[in-house]
Parts: sequence; C-alpha cells; structure tokens
Amino acid sequence: MDYKKLGHTLKVVGATCKLLLGSSSYSFKGKVVLITGGSRGLGLVLARQLAEKGARLCLCARDQAELQRAAGELRARGAEVLTYAGDVSVHEQARGAVEATATRFGRLDVLINDAGIIQVGPLQHMQLEDFRSALGVHFWGPLHTMLAAIPHLRRAGGGRILNIASIGGKTPIPQLAPYCASKFALVGLSSALRSELLRENILVTTACPWLMRTGSHYNAQFKGQNKATFTELAIADGLPLLTVKAERAARQILRACQRGRAELMVGPQARLLYRLSTLMPETLSVVLSLVGQLMPGPIGPEGNVSHTGWESETAWAPSLLTRLADQATARNNELKDHPKPA
Repeated sequence: MDYKKLGHTLKVVGATCKLLLGSSSYSFKGKVVLITGGSRGLGLVLARQLAEKGARLCLCARDQAELQRAAGELRARGAEVLTYAGDVSVHEQARGAVEATATRFGRLDVLINDAGIIQVGPLQHMQLEDFRSALGVHFWGPLHTMLAAIPHLRRAGGGRILNIASIGGKTPIPQLAPYCASKFALVGLSSALRSELLRENILVTTACPWLMRTGSHYNAQFKGQNKATFTELAIADGLPLLTVKAERAARQILRACQRGRAELMVGPQARLLYRLSTLMPETLSVVLSLVGQLMPGPIGPEGNVSHTGWESETAWAPSLLTRLADQATARNNELKDHPKPA
C-alpha cells in the first residue's frame, strides 16, 4: 500500500469536509460575479439580488440594448456593473467575457451560467439546427466559460460556479426535445466538473428549477401550432400554483451556491417529478406521453417555421389568465422594443 498517497488522499478528504462544513459563511459581498444571460429573466433577478449583497457584476448577453437597460437599473441601485455583448456558444466570445471581467475587476470569484434558449413544439417540426442551437447555448456555452474561468478561480484561491439547468435536464418534458437534451448534457457536465474541482476549493452547483415566472414566454421559439402552444405556455406561466416566483427561486439558488451544494431542485413540483422519474420511470414516461398527446400536435410543412411569442399572441394571451406572467415580462426586461402586454 502506498501510505504516502493514502495520507495525501485523507488530507484532501479532510480539507474538503472542512470546506463544505464552513461553506455557509461564504459571502458575496465584494465578490466579482460574471452572469451569462444576465440582461433579462432569471439572470437579471439573480443580478439584482447579488447587487443587494454587495457583489460586483459583469452581465453577458447577446443584445447590447438589453444589457444597457439592465445595467442602468442595477447602477441606479448602487451596483458596480460591467457589460459584455457576446454569444457564449462561440468560444472566443465566451472567453472574452471572462477575460473582460478579470481585466476590469482584477479577479473573478463566481461564474453563473444562465444563458438559455427554448424551442417548443412537436418533434416532427424540430430540425438538427434546433438541437445544435440548444446544445450551443446550454452545453458548449457553459463549457467555454468554465474552462476560461477556472484558471482565474484557482488564482483567487477558489470560488463558485453556478450552472442553471432545469428539471428538463433531469426528466423529459413533452415537446421540448432540444431543450431537454441540452439541459441533460449540462447536468452531466456540471456534475463531472464538480468532482474534478472540489479539492481546489472551486464548488460547482447545479440548479434545476421548475417552471418559473420570469416573463420569458414572449421570447421563446414556437413551432407547429405556434399560437395554440404559446397560449398554453403563457397561461401556465401565469398560474401561481403551477409556477415558482422568479425572486423566490433566485434566493434559493443563490443560497445553494453560497453553501456550495452539489445540486438543487427548485420548487416542490420539480422535487416531486424528479422522485417519480427515479422511482417509477416507466410509469412516468407513460404519463408524459399522455400529456404530450393533449398538447397541440404537428401540422404541415408550415409548422417547421419558428415564431416568437410576440408573433403568436391570441385572444387568450395576453389576457387576465396570463397577467402574472406578463407582469414578469415587463419587470424582468423581456420586452425589448415591443409594447408592454395588456
């Protein structure tokens, strides 16, 4: 037996246990945090809460106008904010966001991968490019930023990486094949890197939220019967018992990151669905298949064309049924240049 190697292993285990036991004292005050997808939705909600905790922020997103609106709001709250316009699915741009953050603030302490896209519709209308796009943002984007950030986190003596996955990365959701496939990939990547980086005081947390009221339904992409599918999603987004309030989810997610937890299921619905997927996978697959059959089905070749929520409004969406979801759209910078929903 190699006692020297065993002794080293025991030291690593002891240091790791000490780290995990004391991780609840981790403070975001003064920390430098890079948030991809930070200009709107959950990313902006996380940025607001981090600003309240005294963090210094870099927001990365593709839309410069969105970034400026988000940064202006956060600066009005007293936060120090840098913006970086870039697409994390492109390696050079993802690395550029990390380097710009480290150059501006002199260090990087926390990386939050929240950039995301969502394509909704029957599998018959999903093309290879839909899967490539989802994987580009949800898998390659976090991989690009993490590989660029790890050397900076090591120089800082450790840090946090928070990857925003989804319950759709733990169990399949009907008519979300590209989204679920890419989120499953992110969950695997995030878990693998956690075990690799734990001994270096770099704690990787994977958050898997349930459906949240972030207001992002207008910026989702819909295929097939886009108007009917958008209406269903918008109404679902506005039901308080079916969804999780974004601000509440953000608090739970940041607390898990602060404590260095490996994984977090956000919302009782997510925890229930995950338990069912592990205990009764065959039964759940039958139930989800039935749910999928109740959703709008495929149509002709015109269903292959993607439409945003803004292009899919109906008499029911926006309406009183979607009021909470539409309020979140306005509150979380999801409006872009479109008029405010009624």
